Amino acid sequence: MEKSNVVLIGMPTSGKSTVGVIAAKILGMDFVDTDIVIQQREGARLCEIIEERGIEGFLECEKQALLSIDVKNTVIATGGSAVYSKEAMEHLKNSSVVVYLKVEKEELFKRLKEVKERGVVLRNGETLEEMYYERVKLYEEFADLTISEEKATIEDTVRRLIAELK
Repeated sequence: MEKSNVVLIGMPTSGKSTVGVIAAKILGMDFVDTDIVIQQREGARLCEIIEERGIEGFLECEKQALLSIDVKNTVIATGGSAVYSKEAMEHLKNSSVVVYLKVEKEELFKRLKEVKERGVVLRNGETLEEMYYERVKLYEEFADLTISEEKATIEDTVRRLIAELK
């Protein structure tokens, strides 16, 4: 099967949604933000789902939302925790090129201020540093391509992404 979609994975604040929208416009593709899909399916904001159902409950909602995605010619921006579901990632990989937008740890810590409000999945007692190292391994495992965002603007990242896809 031809891979007609582009899936963006990476840390919270790596710009998956912003880069995704711009890349979709340039490439003439549709765009889906899986965080919005989750919120529409559940009728609640991400932080509310985490508060009400806990991390595991949220991850189950996220997995089900990802498994429900059946699109073509679409750029898909995932939530930073999408990679916690091997089943969902394999589903997306079947029809998509998976691109890891890589943010260096120091940059992530600078950008990531409102962890709770953003609906960032941090397990009880887990530090940002622990989350970073756990997720990096998963992002690298699932990625077909990696785009480094080091010293890059959003426009640089979009340019790099499009160049890699061609």
